[in-house]
Amino acid sequence: MKTDIRLIDYLSSRRSIPAFQMGSPGPSRADIESMLRLATRVPDHGKLAPWRFIVYQGTERERISAELAKIAIANKPDLSAEMIAVENTRLARAPVVVAVVSTAAPHPKIPEWEQLMSAGAVCLNLLMAANAHGYASNWLTEWYAFDERAYPLLGVRPGERIAGFIHIGTAMVPPTERPRPDLKEIVSWVGAPD
Repeated sequence: MKTDIRLIDYLSSRRSIPAFQMGSPGPSRADIESMLRLATRVPDHGKLAPWRFIVYQGTERERISAELAKIAIANKPDLSAEMIAVENTRLARAPVVVAVVSTAAPHPKIPEWEQLMSAGAVCLNLLMAANAHGYASNWLTEWYAFDERAYPLLGVRPGERIAGFIHIGTAMVPPTERPRPDLKEIVSWVGAPD
């Protein structure tokens, strides 16, 4: 079987850059639209497209981050000054942040679990699409991905859930490797090869 060595090389070295280690330039609108088109090329049982995107850019990132900080302080009134500073930059770390929103819902034929996994696949494809366009990327789901009080601020509708926030920008540091699982600890073999 023939393999694409370039894809294998990419997959064997793919690494996220932390969002706070990204800077400008960020992707253009045309680049973002290209990335989003690529991101949608995932398994999608029933062709439901059970996900959508919200793109945060420009000064709106700072405004929304400041509002998220207010929710964080309401959740934890004793939040340290250091953590308040972190909360004030949640969506402002990278030039562009894309929310992948799961619109999974009950369906007579397609299990909701499969729809949720499709949204996860979109997140991974978006990471790789950003890398293919020459940008760094990071998939985060922080507290506000699960706090429905933040959803109106973020543009998330009732009944939807956030699969992840994909931060996209230019790497300010080189990626570093991290330990990966040992296959002996995570793989079970059933049957003999044909």
